[in-house]
Amino acid sequence: QVLGHMTATAKLTTTGFLKDLVSSRFRFDAMADKDVARETAGGPGPTLARFKEQITSSTSPPGPADTWLGEVIVHAEDIRRPLGIKHDYSPEALARVADFYRKGNLIIGGKRRVEGLALRATDTAWSRGSGPEVAGPAVSLVLAISGRPEALDDLSGEGVSTLASRMK
Repeated sequence: QVLGHMTATAKLTTTGFLKDLVSSRFRFDAMADKDVARETAGGPGPTLARFKEQITSSTSPPGPADTWLGEVIVHAEDIRRPLGIKHDYSPEALARVADFYRKGNLIIGGKRRVEGLALRATDTAWSRGSGPEVAGPAVSLVLAISGRPEALDDLSGEGVSTLASRMK
């Protein structure tokens, strides 16, 4: 399903996004559910094939490029982590997404989630905020900012309990 979501997003243009949103009566979740159902039809093999067809896609729905960079990183981790597949991301990409997510509440809710906390990556030179510290690998900080509770196991510091309480 996550791969279907990533495939659908890679196929969307601004016009297509707006058309789909209108046809879903401005219900974003309904639109996404319809897209995922379409892209996952036929099972895992066809789903993966449709995803591979989009690898060189340069289209995107409306929104800043940081949104799509975050989609790729977070959803790739949604797939990789349960399968035990490790991946190294560019420290610059992780910092860019962490900065973007922690500044906004629209859809992701990152600003509310990390407000009043000091975030510090332990594997790169990135830190932001003030307050009780939350420290860990940059990719885990990105996942936590985006609301993925499984990332909390990778984090330490007196701010982790506050962050955890904001994911409910």
